[in-house]
Formats: sequence, structure tokens, C-alpha cells
Amino acid sequence: MKKQQSGFTLVEIAIVMVIIGLLLGGVLKGQEVITNAKIKNVNNDYSGVSAALYSYQDRYSVLPGDDPAPGAHVDGGILHGTASVGNGLIDGAFATNGTLVAVAGNAESALAWQHLRAAGLISGDPASSLLPTHAFGTTMGMQTAAAHADGEINGLTGIVIAFTGIPGDMAVILDAQNDDGAGDAGSIRSVQVSDGNDAGAAYTIDGTESYQVLFEL
Repeated sequence: MKKQQSGFTLVEIAIVMVIIGLLLGGVLKGQEVITNAKIKNVNNDYSGVSAALYSYQDRYSVLPGDDPAPGAHVDGGILHGTASVGNGLIDGAFATNGTLVAVAGNAESALAWQHLRAAGLISGDPASSLLPTHAFGTTMGMQTAAAHADGEINGLTGIVIAFTGIPGDMAVILDAQNDDGAGDAGSIRSVQVSDGNDAGAAYTIDGTESYQVLFEL
């Protein structure tokens, strides 16, 4: 007597394939939700920092970081910058060779964050001038681009709020949502990290490049 060989029926295989498809779809959808949340958070950070900076300027008639007497406005031993303090510019570089750095000493680009915290306009320790982080896990910076050694940063001359470590496919979305989608034009420009301070005409979106995304106020 022959032993009957068991196996999957077409219906059972179809059910398994549907389950696998649903699981894959759920994973991809979850990744999309996370990505969209990160992009939204970066946009919110930019809006929040912009509002805080303008609020400080409206209150005290001086830019944060460039404030020659921050202790007169907020409590605590808040430092003032030493590089052309009170000249209407946020001096001090936020970037070196494509990488944001925690600017030390009395650099206005670092103290701007302390002044905003001490004034209660952004969250964080009022005694700290460390650069904050954003949703992609790297740091933000600010600087008046005209104070750069070249008198501009990638064609921008106003106050720049910079987000570093943004993957190319995310950088182009941020640019397109808020400007023209081009990294070398408009009020939002980008620095390809591997190229130092050189801006490329197009974003590389294959996951091999990350960018500093520069929002000009």
C-alpha cells in the first residue's frame, strides 16, 4: 500500500503569500511613517527656531549670540560673544569641511543657542551653548552667512539655520517642500558632506550621500 504524500494546496500557498505581502506592506508603511515624521520634525524645528530668533530680536532689539549684554535681559551668568559683538551679525562658523561642530568659547553661533534657552524661547539648559540635535540624530547650527570668511555660504548671505546629516532623498524632499528643490538655488541650499563646502546642482538620492541643508531666514 502506497503512502500518500502530503503537501500544500494552492489555497494554502495563496494564503501564505497574502500574509507575507501584508507583513512587507506593513514594514514599508511603517518606514514611510517614520520618515515623514522626521521630515515634519525638521520643518517644525526650523519654524520654531526662526520664531524664537525673531522673538528675541523683537524683545531686546539685538540678535541672540550677538547680544552685548545678555545678562541684562535674562537671569544667570550668560556670556556675550567676543567677535564683533553687537554688529548685527551672528558671527562664528557653524561648520568646518562639511561637518557641524560644537563651537567652543564665546563664538556667537554657539552662544545664540544659550541666549535663546536663557530667554525661555527654546527648551534646554540655559547654561548650555551646545548645539541642539534634530530628528535625524545630528546637530543644528546657526550663523549669519555674510559673516563667513567668503562673505556668503553657497550664495546665501542672511541668517542660516543649518541641519546636517540629512540623507539625500530626505534633503530633496525638505528643499522641495519649502523652496525649489534645487540644492544650489533659492532660499534653501545644501552642502554635500563628502565635497566639503561645495554645493552640487543636484541631490544624490541613492543613499550614498548626506547633506547640510541650509535654510535662509
